[in-house]
Amino acid sequence: MFGCSTIRIVLACNRLTTVLVAPYLQERRSTVLVLIGVVLVVAGFALRLNPLVVVTTAGIVTGLLGGLSPLRILNEFGNGFAGSRSVTLFVVVLPVIGLIERFGLQEQARSLIGKLTFLTAGRLLATYHVIRQVTAALGLLSFGGHAQTIRPLVYPMAEGAAERRYGRKLPEKVAEKIKGHAGAVDNVAAFFGEDIFVAVGSILLITGFVDATYGLKLDALQIALWAIPTALCALVIHAGRLLYFDRQLDRMMAVASSPALSTTTSSNKLDAHDDEIALSLAETGEVANTDRSEGDR
Repeated sequence: MFGCSTIRIVLACNRLTTVLVAPYLQERRSTVLVLIGVVLVVAGFALRLNPLVVVTTAGIVTGLLGGLSPLRILNEFGNGFAGSRSVTLFVVVLPVIGLIERFGLQEQARSLIGKLTFLTAGRLLATYHVIRQVTAALGLLSFGGHAQTIRPLVYPMAEGAAERRYGRKLPEKVAEKIKGHAGAVDNVAAFFGEDIFVAVGSILLITGFVDATYGLKLDALQIALWAIPTALCALVIHAGRLLYFDRQLDRMMAVASSPALSTTTSSNKLDAHDDEIALSLAETGEVANTDRSEGDR
């Protein structure tokens, strides 16, 4: 009797687990599978693949794992593009930037930075980082950007500061290093600065997604306030990295100049060796002429 009761209790518990816990486990499993899209994004960026291809692939994989049909995924891509089409407005300013560059904008920026002897490439980029993050925190995201500020102004000024400091034209590897840091400083400053502004799109996206998905009521002001410590940490850390960037440039320029020094030294040694050979040949010729004259006598 006791064994039958125990079996019944076990079967009842098993049925209860199947009814109550199985849907929860299935939901958790589907949630974990959807996170594979995040792994794809991290792996793609780590491998330095094309960001557009990586993000698009991760979005498609996430939608398929979430149970969306291909038509629904395509519809979501279209809605996302239509909702954020203002991001492509930078294309409008590209002809203007190209026209300004044609009339000597970069040359004027180089000449201006040449007069400011206290500015180095790292200090200039750190100063822009502070300005860009403060303006982004105030909602002025259009104040800077790669197309309208980094390419025509910040990068030429940083390159001009480095050329003035080292007194010669920069090697291609050093110039590309400065270009990469100039592009990165705008990304970091805008990314961590814009979250402080309450009415920015990222804050509204977070609150809307959490409210619609999880039924939680998030206050946009609270999210913006909690973004301030993160923004300050990003400001201090990345500004420190930019100031340390000047030492990296010193080492890179020292390595770039060492082959020239070694080539000059080796050429001097070869010249000295050639002189020694010529002198020995001359002495040999004089001895031979002396012996020949004595033989004639």
